[in-house]
Amino acid sequence: MPTDQQPAEAFIAELKRWRDVRGVSQSALAKQVGYDPSYVSKVESGQQRPSVAFADAADKVLRAGGAIRRAFTELGNQQRHESAAHHQAPAGDPHAASLIVEHEDTSLHYDGHVYRATQRRRLYNDSPDPVTRYLVRVSVDRYPGNPERSNQHYRQNPLTWEEINLSASVSGESIGWRVQHDRDAFKELWLLFENEHGRYPLYPGESVWLEYSYTVGDDKWGSWFQRAVRLPTQRLSVRLDFPAELDPAVWGTETTMTAAALPFRTAIRQTEESGRRIFAWSTEDPPLHARYRLEWKFRNDPRTKETQQAMTAATASERMRDIGMVQEGDPILTKTARPFTLPDEAEDARRVVAELVSAAERAATVHVFGKGMGVAAPQIGIDRAAAIVRTPEGETLTLLNPRIVEESPEVDEQYEGCLSFFDVRGKVPRPLAISVEHQDIDGQQRITIFEQGMARLVAHEVDHLHGVLYRSRMREGIDPIPVSEYRGTGSSWQYGGAQ
Repeated sequence: MPTDQQPAEAFIAELKRWRDVRGVSQSALAKQVGYDPSYVSKVESGQQRPSVAFADAADKVLRAGGAIRRAFTELGNQQRHESAAHHQAPAGDPHAASLIVEHEDTSLHYDGHVYRATQRRRLYNDSPDPVTRYLVRVSVDRYPGNPERSNQHYRQNPLTWEEINLSASVSGESIGWRVQHDRDAFKELWLLFENEHGRYPLYPGESVWLEYSYTVGDDKWGSWFQRAVRLPTQRLSVRLDFPAELDPAVWGTETTMTAAALPFRTAIRQTEESGRRIFAWSTEDPPLHARYRLEWKFRNDPRTKETQQAMTAATASERMRDIGMVQEGDPILTKTARPFTLPDEAEDARRVVAELVSAAERAATVHVFGKGMGVAAPQIGIDRAAAIVRTPEGETLTLLNPRIVEESPEVDEQYEGCLSFFDVRGKVPRPLAISVEHQDIDGQQRITIFEQGMARLVAHEVDHLHGVLYRSRMREGIDPIPVSEYRGTGSSWQYGGAQ
């Protein structure tokens, strides 16, 4: 049921989509691009035509890879040929805030070529009025962390309504839908609680099972699946169903109001049935705005092996670039990252941390980090003062607005690597202990002491947030060595015999 979309609505949809992807609120975007928050609000409601300066700035801040600028160009073409009348996107469902999800049960089935996602939600109407529609989105990202590559991919191979093959029902009754936004990489639509035979409103105090399914080929589906808790939810369950012969491995991370990006609190259960490997996970009463991201790799997929062979042939820096790491020479790596105002920007901080965790997971698929590793927001193109550090044991530490306030006089010198120029290793002097002042998501200041290997990891990431690369920390006259000459890959740093 696709419909032609007005360029103004297309621009609004693209802007909203990238705000959601990057976790940036209207007020935060306004602050970053230098506009009043009311301006952004009016643009997104269709009351204000965006300027070219705003479109360019928003595209850069949201790292949309040119998608917002292209949508603006389409809008500009329309403006040159039409009168000054503007197009306003349809308003949201006034009762959505009064819906409660008693159970969201989602499954993803992969046959080796095509993914089929099925989402079932048992909705309870806690409002005084009947609910007659529900907004859903189909959004894909083939190359997470590399928006330019993903956008180019979808421009050349747009997601189509025919391939999606959407179906929807309410309590077993097939229902129709109305398109809200139709873009290359996402579709947004209202599921209408009606068909040619009747209407099926969800009345106050009643519950109903809403189900919808759609298909996406693996040429357009990235190896990740995320569930965001946008309505009060009592139970969330997810099931991934893969061919066992591909030898799939699955992991999951959770980002909540605390901004801590952690492994799932409960284990992902794994079973095998009739040549299929099933991964199931569930949680009770997930907090509002929490995000649960599952990622996977197929260890026995010939295509994956070909990709791995190609990456093996590439240089270490090229491999990091291909998974979305900003490389040396980009100006963002030499400037001080913008701090968060906490707790006001808590939502922005949580979203940035979620992206950092995803980037760390991608890096772990192409390199073994025996000493632990870290990622700072500028390294994935985000100008915010956030970093994560992962210990050799796999624990993740989140740092918001960190700064080193004290260093021990004792110093040692060991080799470090950097994801932003990974072809070399450099011997860097660092203090054996540091005290770091940082903030919790609620704005509370903390001071944490780190020693030995953790001190080195944390100091490296704090440097990134202040525009400092480890090359400038090396002793004068000492140069980094090629990674091919380095013999410490996969092993821990040594501290007086301690591992």
